[in-house]
Order: sequence, then structure tokens, then C-alpha cells
Amino acid sequence: MNRPDLIRFPLLAPMLAFLGLGALPAIAQKPATPAATPPPAVAPTLAPPAQVQPLPPAIVTPPPVPIPTLSASQVIWLNDWLKGGAQQGLMARQKASSTLAGNELVSAVLDRARALSTGRVDTADFLDIWALRPAAFDPRPSLAKAVTEDKLAQWANSLTPPYSGYDGLRKGLASYEAIRDRGGWPTLSASTSPDVVRARIALEDKSVQQGEKLVDVLQRAQRRYGLNPTGLLDTRTLAALNVPVDDRIAAIMANMERWRWMPRTLPVNRVQVNIAAAVLTVFEGDQPVTSMRAVTGSPDNATPMLTSSIHSIVVNPPWNVPMSIAKRELFPKGRATLAKQGYKIVKTPEGGERIVQPAGPNSALGRLKFDFANPFAVYLHDTPSRGKFASYDRLASHGCIRLEKPVALAELMVAGNPDLNGQIQTLIDEGKTQRVSLPSEVAVYLLYWTAFASSNGTMNFRADPYGWDKLLASKIEASSRRVDPTALPSTAIASKD
Repeated sequence: MNRPDLIRFPLLAPMLAFLGLGALPAIAQKPATPAATPPPAVAPTLAPPAQVQPLPPAIVTPPPVPIPTLSASQVIWLNDWLKGGAQQGLMARQKASSTLAGNELVSAVLDRARALSTGRVDTADFLDIWALRPAAFDPRPSLAKAVTEDKLAQWANSLTPPYSGYDGLRKGLASYEAIRDRGGWPTLSASTSPDVVRARIALEDKSVQQGEKLVDVLQRAQRRYGLNPTGLLDTRTLAALNVPVDDRIAAIMANMERWRWMPRTLPVNRVQVNIAAAVLTVFEGDQPVTSMRAVTGSPDNATPMLTSSIHSIVVNPPWNVPMSIAKRELFPKGRATLAKQGYKIVKTPEGGERIVQPAGPNSALGRLKFDFANPFAVYLHDTPSRGKFASYDRLASHGCIRLEKPVALAELMVAGNPDLNGQIQTLIDEGKTQRVSLPSEVAVYLLYWTAFASSNGTMNFRADPYGWDKLLASKIEASSRRVDPTALPSTAIASKD
């Protein structure tokens, strides 16, 4: 593959504001001194008045944009639209609902618009490690405009994420709900007949042909599940085929929700990591240009979902071992063992101790470390342990992302600097630790995709190593029941009047 041109990424610079309060002057009073004769009358000396801090200007919240009166046809259309919550993954099954009108209808429409645009689950209910936060969205102005112009359908279509990934999940959701409504699929075993296995896989894979070799059918299924495509009905393949259809629906719902957290426009040049699949992909011009295997966080050391910008690369980095890892895994080995393994124990300014692994071929960070700001102290890095990249189970790190081809990624990022272009390996060979600033910061997204559609519409699934799919699906259902009147039985709606 030819070397791509310089990656041009928007520079993201956080802005910090600091507020300082001056100290109030002290007010002192001297004690009176007695005198034989009264002192001459003088004007009393007053202590200087206290300096009063000016009040900040009042924040005036503009009144909400009024929604024009809905026509009878618009009321009907919006009620029908509200019944499509299950189609958008906002509830696992469509609930019974009564016809809404007036303020109740407008409130329900506004709530649904926010759910489709920024997610059904409120960010206050996120796990801290779900650090990808949707932007705020007020649907009132656009709804008012759509009512005035009688363009509600166009307005509704503009609310969902504008990505083929989301649309593929929406279509996949309809397919799996249809499978569920027909009774789901049978549980397979190692002794299940080949015809039953083939028919079971055909429920998900419409490309299965009558009489097709079972080994070919199984290999396609294994690739869709991220398994080693042996063509054998082994234990892991059986487990994937026996996942209940309701769990597949929950995974699709969870991934649709994560798409709703994404910004409506992505940098056309970026690095994306699918944590669940342990794969890194580089996009240029919004098109994938290269990808590589990665190793992501183990179930006990989850890699966070976040977005940031890679600003520099550390060549021959030492590893300042996080205290949590040092206490749990290294200090128990004893000082003598750590010294033999090349670790150094150094004093901290607070009087404690920390462990450092010097740079070198055996460093856990390998020869390259890609730095980006985040509150979890995670980054992309090289590794001397290459064997894991050949595995189909690559969730084994402490939370950082280990890279299969770090030098190639570094060369891609510095290609715009003629002094660095093609020089990464030379810098590594020099053996000294140095930081290389990038010509342009590189947007990076750490995402958790466990369900996605192929170009032909067939659904692919990955294991849910962190248990986030079921948790998020349950939060979606709970949020819908709590705030969405169309998710309640019609009797419950009637009882509110």
C-alpha cells in the first residue's frame, strides 16, 4: 500500500478559565486612651470600608421556543411516529400506547427526539468508564420549524445518527426481532445433525445455500462471531450459536445507543479502536486505509470508551508502573526478583516508592508509545510480547492498547514532517528516550462495538467481555419506562389524566 499523504486533523485545545477571589481587608479598632482633659474635637477616623465583590451578571435563560399548534394530520403523524420506538432500539418490544394530544404529545415528541439524537440513557446514569459523552441537544427550535413548514417526516429522519453503521443495526434489529417473534432458534449440541446446524445458521445468514458444505457455512459463521474459522462445530462456535436471540437483540440495542452518543460529524482523518474486537483502524478522508490487530483490556482491566487526540510519540519509552499494578503484581515478587527482571524501585517526592521499567527491548511498552490526554492513563503502545496477536482472544492488557504494527502507524502519523518521514526505526535504533511531536494531532476514538452489519446486511457479533451490552440494554429499557409515555401500557397513561 502506498504511503498516505499527511494526515490533517483538527487541533483540539482545551480552554481553561480560572476564577480568583481577593482577600477582604481587615478592620481593626484601637483601644481608647484616657486623658485629663478632653482632646480637641477632630473628625473621627473610620476604618476603610470592606471591598464588596461585584455580583456576577445574572444568567438570563431565554424562554423555550414555542411549538406552533399542531394540525389534526400532524397529531396523527406524530402519534404514529412515537409508536416506532422499538424500531430504533429504544425498547426491546413495542409497548401498548394510547393517543396523545396537546402538551403531553409535544413533551413525548421532544423526549423521543432527544433520545434519538443523544441517547435514551441520561449521562448521569453512565458508568465512569463510558467517557464518551454526547453533546447537548435542544430539539424545540427544529421541531417548531418543522411544524411551521409541515416537514415533520424530514425532521424525524434527521434525528438519528447519519452513519451506515447505525442504519445497518436498525435493519438487523428488525431481522432479529422477527426471528424472536417466530420462536427464536433451537439449542445445538455437538451431536446435532448437519442439516439442523445449517438451518440454524441460515436464520442469521441468508447466503446459506441448500446443500452447501457445512464446513463453509460454519467458517462464515465463525468469522461473523470473531472466532477462528476452523469449520468445526467446536465448543466456542456452539456457545456463539446458542446465545439466545433476546441477547442478540440486547447487543444490537446497546450498540445503537452507543452510536447515538457519537458526534454527528467525525474527523475525516482519525484512528479508531474497536475494544471488543481488539482491532485498530486508520481512516483518511472518512475511508479506512489500514488496520491492525490490537490487544485491549482484559475483563478485569477494561479499556475505557473515550475520544481524544494523539499529540506525540515517545520513542524508547520507560514504563512508570501504575501503583495499582505495582501493588497487585510486582511488589509481591520481592525486590531481588524485580531487580533481576530489570525493574528499578525509586523514591517518590511523598516519601513512598514506585517501580520503573527502563526503556529497552524488554520494556512492557516496547519501543513506541502514542500519547493522548485522558483521565485513565491509557495509551497506544508497542509490546515485546508478540504472540497474542495471532490469537482470536486478544483482551489481555491492563487497559492500554497494544499494537501489532506500531512502527507503521508512527510512520503514517509523522509523514508530513520531512525531518521525521521514514526515520522512526532510525530513532528507535539510537536507543535513547525522546518525545516526537506530531505535525498534526491525530483524533483517536476508543469504541466498544459488539454488533455491526456487513455490507450485505448480515449481522456480526463479538463477545461482550465487559458485560456492558446487557447492562446498557437494561438501562435503555428502564429509562424508556421512566420517561417515555409510549413505553407504558395504555392503562397507565390513562391513569395519569
